[in-house]
Amino acid sequence: MKKIALIITIVISIITVQMSSAQTTQKEQKQNPYTLVYDGAITENVKGKVNIHPVNYKIKEITIVANVYTPANFDTSKKYPTIVIAHPNGGVKEQVAGLYAQRLAEQGYITITADAAYQGGSGGEPRNVDKPANRIEDVHAMADFISQYKGVDTSRLGLLGICGGGGYSLKAAQSDKRFKAIATVSMFNSGVVRRNGFMNSQFSTIQQRLKEASDARTQEAAGGTIMYVGDTQLTDKQIAALPFDLYREGFEYYGKTHAHPNSTFKYTKSSLMDLMTFDASTNMDLINQPLLMIAGSKADSFYMTDDAFNKATNAKNKELFLINGATHIETYWKPDYVSQAVNKLVNFYQTNL
Repeated sequence: MKKIALIITIVISIITVQMSSAQTTQKEQKQNPYTLVYDGAITENVKGKVNIHPVNYKIKEITIVANVYTPANFDTSKKYPTIVIAHPNGGVKEQVAGLYAQRLAEQGYITITADAAYQGGSGGEPRNVDKPANRIEDVHAMADFISQYKGVDTSRLGLLGICGGGGYSLKAAQSDKRFKAIATVSMFNSGVVRRNGFMNSQFSTIQQRLKEASDARTQEAAGGTIMYVGDTQLTDKQIAALPFDLYREGFEYYGKTHAHPNSTFKYTKSSLMDLMTFDASTNMDLINQPLLMIAGSKADSFYMTDDAFNKATNAKNKELFLINGATHIETYWKPDYVSQAVNKLVNFYQTNL
């Protein structure tokens, strides 16, 4: 009986912590009119300071929602260097992408970050399709939109991709020469991980997972139930038992400390047909723009940054910058690490835009 009572107590404690975290997040979002969940986020537009401008535009018939950040004392009669920012897998513009967008705007840049098509607050059905072609088009479309925005100097257009957005940004930059300088933070090569598993941990199930993805597409085409991957809720104990820092800290970041209702780990199983044949690091020799790749020195995802960086044989002034002591997720929120990344980005863009 004592053992059963102890188990019940532990379960109640876990539920209480999860409910408390959710309530805290909801409270923060209610306090922020833009539902931004990062520290120091804008709560109102004040004349003479950095401002945020919710906007929307179309990719074909799909409505895309985005936030444009303008620097202090913004003057539409002047021209400003501008940065397009692509968010992580499962993330939304109100999280780390918004943090970097605001911090760069504080340094004099116009910035834009948008929710990917089929994801977040953007349109598209079924929900949470996660195909590389869509994510790459998201990057091109942000450039299309922001190039028409008053005050943007299209000759000084930069690109920043974070996590999965970093891999898709590398691929977009291979052909899109409107981007004059390319940077990534904690780059994640979505295709390689979806195919081989994180740190090559799922080689043995590649064919099985491709078969499941194919079957899921057949079911979708017949009007059946949409099948999803990554739609699992874990307890604190299960999260703590995960073998990789990226996933342990990712569950904390996305599920608790910086949770947003539009953010989710899940994606359509049929998307794996496209993801598992994708590799962000192919054709890296096509990037001839200046390239900066930032990663944490303790990030277990670093092998993906290292691989892509070494393949960028034609990139100008390329540099790999490691943030000492940082893990992958810590580059999303930890003040010292974010400041180091932003300072490096500003120096890079000032030099190359």
